[in-house]
Amino acid sequence: MSREMSRRTTLKSAFGGAGALTLGEVTLAQSAEATESSNVSVAAQQTPLTLWYTAPASDWEREALPIGGGALGATVFGTLTSEQLQFNEKTLWTGGPGSAQGYNHGNWTEPRPGAITAVQQRIDAETEVDPDAVTARLGQARVGYGHHQTFGDLRIDLPGAPTDTPDDYRRALDLSEAVATVTYTHQHTRHTREFFASHPDGVIAGRLTGGVTATLRYTSPRTDFTATATGDRITVRGELADNGLKFEARIRVHHVGGTLTANPDGTLTVTDADSVWFVLAAGTDYADTYPDYRGEDPRATVTRTADEAFRKGYQKLRSRHVRDHRALFDRVALDIRGDVPDIPTNELLAGYTGGTTPSDRALEALYFQYGRYLLIASSRPGSLPANLQGVWNNSTTPPWSADYHTNINIQMNYWPAEAANLAETTAPYDRFVEALRAPGRRTAEEMFGTRGWVVHNETNPYGFTGVHDWATAFWFPEAAAWLTQQMYEHYRFSGSTAYLRSTAYPAMKEAAEFWLDNLRTDPRDGTLVVTPSYSPEHGDFTAGAAMSQQIVHDLFTSTLEAARVLGDSPAFREQLADTLDRLDPGLHIGSWGQLQEWKADLDDPDDDHRHVSHLFALHPGRQIEPGSEWAEAAKVSLTARGDGGTGWSKAWKINFWARLRDGDHAHKMLGEQLKSSTLPNLWDTHPPFQIDGNFGATSGVVEMLLQSQYDVIEILPALPAAWSDGSVRGLRARGGVTVGIDWKDGRATRVTLTASRTRELTVRSTLVGDGEQTFKAVAGRRYVWGS
Repeated sequence: MSREMSRRTTLKSAFGGAGALTLGEVTLAQSAEATESSNVSVAAQQTPLTLWYTAPASDWEREALPIGGGALGATVFGTLTSEQLQFNEKTLWTGGPGSAQGYNHGNWTEPRPGAITAVQQRIDAETEVDPDAVTARLGQARVGYGHHQTFGDLRIDLPGAPTDTPDDYRRALDLSEAVATVTYTHQHTRHTREFFASHPDGVIAGRLTGGVTATLRYTSPRTDFTATATGDRITVRGELADNGLKFEARIRVHHVGGTLTANPDGTLTVTDADSVWFVLAAGTDYADTYPDYRGEDPRATVTRTADEAFRKGYQKLRSRHVRDHRALFDRVALDIRGDVPDIPTNELLAGYTGGTTPSDRALEALYFQYGRYLLIASSRPGSLPANLQGVWNNSTTPPWSADYHTNINIQMNYWPAEAANLAETTAPYDRFVEALRAPGRRTAEEMFGTRGWVVHNETNPYGFTGVHDWATAFWFPEAAAWLTQQMYEHYRFSGSTAYLRSTAYPAMKEAAEFWLDNLRTDPRDGTLVVTPSYSPEHGDFTAGAAMSQQIVHDLFTSTLEAARVLGDSPAFREQLADTLDRLDPGLHIGSWGQLQEWKADLDDPDDDHRHVSHLFALHPGRQIEPGSEWAEAAKVSLTARGDGGTGWSKAWKINFWARLRDGDHAHKMLGEQLKSSTLPNLWDTHPPFQIDGNFGATSGVVEMLLQSQYDVIEILPALPAAWSDGSVRGLRARGGVTVGIDWKDGRATRVTLTASRTRELTVRSTLVGDGEQTFKAVAGRRYVWGS
């Protein structure tokens, strides 16, 4: 039989036996999408996706349950006599313009002519230069950087509540509905509390039933506010002492039965009500506009938001919230044959054995979906992107300021966004990157004397694109290039040339121009290198560290592809292509078979540092393909680094091993993260709490089941033995494809692809003839292999 006849036969059998449809006769999009949606709903209903506990939270970081609507977030404690909702608004930041310390965006406070050149020359002469020496020439103390601030707490004092925890007490978070609940029985009365953060209405809302006498009050660790109560509302207003940023919150309360009293101390008291519900709106006068970062007084917007939500009534608010959340969350369902035992989540986590039991698999599936839940809750259009703690912070001086670290952390936050079918959550990320370009141009011009835009190791909402003086974490001008990678990935998944032209490409091109101007010829071999170069967050300064080279290679490769798609200037495309040809690719194999972290062979086989930065080309890059000599060297490096590390580091290793097609090792890393880097409320811990590990792990689960970074849709590329049977619905592949997979005994039994674009697709699976099939997909049609 000819190869072409074999391919035709395979396609017919793929659609199921006698009379099967040919490739050109597949179902249309409307029925296909309805089928996919139905499958997802059924699967979601089969596996309860709820975190639950039998006691109130006593620790914010370890036990409180998060709700979020993008700009607003809160944690629910479920405490009995005084419910605590610690809440946040993303833009409540000290520092920046107007800061008492002064603010300079991290740019040098005075010119330093020749400073970078002097460091480059010393590196050329010595190969390695101590970080402290480089910091003395290029760093400076950080001023006016600021911290994200807790907005405060809404306390609901309940004098009639029990002082001891009832036997039937249950505190829970339903991931499918994004509603936190507290239930218990006291004196023969069933008491319930519900709390959610609504993105469509911009409020936090809650309801208490079962006979309620309560006092609602606002508290804060700061004293820069006033709280007043009038009628059914509490108004909180203030200015941060550090920078004068104005903030306001409005709480409105509705009661059924009983009485409501506004008190002179700024509290509201409800007495003998059947039920009580409230809305809370909050905002600041922050705006993401360089250089002032100030907008309108928040009073009018906060008042209008609270009043409009209040008029809708609780049930309508709740319905709108759940519908909005489920429109995103229900797109993906994962069934890995988990069996959820009737035990609290903290006990489920404590009993985890590494994925060997049905209850282990239930926890793994729950953890995967929890990452999707957290991204929906902390990154919605109209707000800042998810920060180091998403949108949750209980401090005025949180770890690392709860900021945006750009040497992996904010990038990792968005790794699951496209493939886990949450592309809409990237809108705040795009806007944030766009807002960094103006201050980044000034830093490029003042520090480097070149075109383009740049940002270093970390940034804040006030356009901090310069440097500070922490020797091992202050210099990382490759960050801007890495930030644009997610934007190009959004294009690769969606195929929208309008988005590429208006949003992604301008940021990419300007980042590329920076490196066209700043690469230097390496006297060792004549290639173009980044110098000074530093591999996060250890070692010495060198020229051409692997991660630096790989990031620039990734940027140039993607920018050249985009320039060709958009028909940009032939001269610019030629310059990019020529520079890419001359660029050191950052791929060098060392004396013990490792992929070198530095251009010189400096790697220590006993080094177990948490960063494995020199494997960027493997993930999230696409420079290293499976089976290549570079992949084998990457495996040597990864093995030497070991399975330890902090939470986000283990999450990255899940993705690395999946890209190396070692599903069992990827699964082992997922287990390591759950066993030793996950808190009882399933937040990732560095320690302390750092949300990127949650997002990185969710990304890693997708990488085990589906990959498409090389423009081939690979089905089950790294399926672990522990997940021998299962199914997944709703994952996304590059090229505009929604994917469903069923598998048994480690092999796919059914694959469905729903195309949103008309284009040529290549699928790689054991179900496909010769293991790989290329065909022209038509937008709106569904393609099925298997029974």
